[in-house]
Amino acid sequence: MSTPLSDRLLSRAIREMSQSRLLRVYFGRPYLRINGWIWRHLPASLRSNRSVRSYGSHLHSLIQLRTVRMQSTGTYFFRNRPELELLSRLLDRLPYGSTVDMAVLGCSKGAEVYSMSYAVRTVRQDLKLRLIALDIDKDTLEFAKTGVYSLRTGDETSDSPSSDFGGDIAAKTSRGQPSGSSVFERLSSVEIDALFEREGERLRVRPQFRNGIDWRLGDAGAPSLVPSLGPQDVVVANRFLCHMNPEAAEACLRNLSRLVRSGGYLFISGVDLPVRTKVALERDWLPVTDLIEEIHEGDPSLRRDWPLQYWGLEPFDRGRDDWNVRYASVFQLKGHAQSARSTAS
Repeated sequence: MSTPLSDRLLSRAIREMSQSRLLRVYFGRPYLRINGWIWRHLPASLRSNRSVRSYGSHLHSLIQLRTVRMQSTGTYFFRNRPELELLSRLLDRLPYGSTVDMAVLGCSKGAEVYSMSYAVRTVRQDLKLRLIALDIDKDTLEFAKTGVYSLRTGDETSDSPSSDFGGDIAAKTSRGQPSGSSVFERLSSVEIDALFEREGERLRVRPQFRNGIDWRLGDAGAPSLVPSLGPQDVVVANRFLCHMNPEAAEACLRNLSRLVRSGGYLFISGVDLPVRTKVALERDWLPVTDLIEEIHEGDPSLRRDWPLQYWGLEPFDRGRDDWNVRYASVFQLKGHAQSARSTAS
């Protein structure tokens, strides 16, 4: 079906405006505000147009350059279901009784740690999973370690005294969440019952998914990371590098990748795509293409926020020559030996 003439003219006008150096240099913030308004008012059907997507990429790159980046504790249980599915598939290939060393870096409030513990332990109860959870913020780490969350939001407990234990848990559960969102919103009631024990308005992660996790205070960019944690079969470093400037994110990515044992896997979503692509190509990482598009599109909050937020994720584009590396969220690092150790005879 041919594109209507009005859409083609609009696409051309948008492309020419996005390429205007004069507008970008001399108008700065007003330029971004105007173009943000234009993007929000574009018809959804037009946004799939290649020229308009190029305009979105241009706008996103400017926002990434100009925005002050800050770490966030906002998160969700089962945030990216295809990602959990891939983790289960990779570990399901291991021999019975294998030992798996796994580290989740930037673990925040613990939702990702417990989601992955659930995904692995419900598929392969025979595996000996040695799971390390690391975060740079002590208070957030201590909260995650308890495995207790509130069904109430922080707003609902705003009048509660600070000494009220329930109110404190509600506030910490809601800390950093986008307005109106809940850490549980991507779970069904059946999944909530499977993952948690109910204690009134509080939910406690069940012991089989909570026990045995080694909670560590630390910096993923520190030189001491590798000797401190030791080699890992699976390293998860999701959704915190995007909150760092590109130079710092690249240095951190190179550092944490040294944790991955030969033949092991690195889960690395939530990072500027040029940063991830550059390091992956330089280090000759092998992209895992199983569920690649599903994982890329699997976190609706990241896809919805492109291009107007610096953490937003561009649409998947198989037309790119480097699509298999650019959009891969999981890589196998060089090595031919199986990384997990089997305890089976």
